Amino acid sequence: MSESHALSDRDRALCEAAPARYDDLRALFINGTLKPSPERSHTAALAERSMAIMRAVGVEVDSVRAVDLDLAPGVQPDMTAHGAARDDWPALYARVAAADILVLLTPIWLGEKSSVITRVVERLYGNSGELNDAGQYAYYGRTAGVVVTGNEDGAKHCAMNLLYSLSHLGFVIPPQVDAAWVGEAGPGPSYADADSGGPANDFTHRNTTFMTWNLLHAARWLRDAGGFPAHGNQRARWDAGCHPDAANPEHR
Repeated sequence: MSESHALSDRDRALCEAAPARYDDLRALFINGTLKPSPERSHTAALAERSMAIMRAVGVEVDSVRAVDLDLAPGVQPDMTAHGAARDDWPALYARVAAADILVLLTPIWLGEKSSVITRVVERLYGNSGELNDAGQYAYYGRTAGVVVTGNEDGAKHCAMNLLYSLSHLGFVIPPQVDAAWVGEAGPGPSYADADSGGPANDFTHRNTTFMTWNLLHAARWLRDAGGFPAHGNQRARWDAGCHPDAANPEHR
């Protein structure tokens, strides 16, 4: 992601008045654009608003385009053990595991999220049966959000699908953690184009800011609490119907 955004005066003021410290947090943005680097990604350009705020309050921000990697199809943690010649997912999963905040990015194609981000969700699912130190599923104690762009309807549909998937896998979904920009239907300028009006759109700017701060607040609370409370949600303590030795993905 090479696009950059200077903080607006309002965002700068919010950062200066931050109610807590965030410099011990990490965030990972995974872009599901179909465009390999270094092509311009309009979804990345919108996400840079969020990343700029996080960097301003000291968060360590990591970002990647999934299309630049060789992510084998499948729902196992390492598909080279299941016939794939190459699989970059284990290395990307290590970056997911290091992050307090995960943000998935997708353009809209035919009203749906991209095929690339769909594969990322499938691969996230492949590790979801692993356990954290508290005996909960792997993604407990982490927050997640979504950024969507396109020139057709479907932003809320894409966000709904992704946020449900992330919640089901164990991520904490704070309020209003989807940000989107959708241009005029049909061919026309995309978000980062000079005549799109996207970067100046107050509605999108506001929602991106709200998303970012809600992710930061939730990540701060979870870190300070030592994670999501481990009571009534530990797999090893549940015998009926969920077996620790069941092969992934049949762990639910």
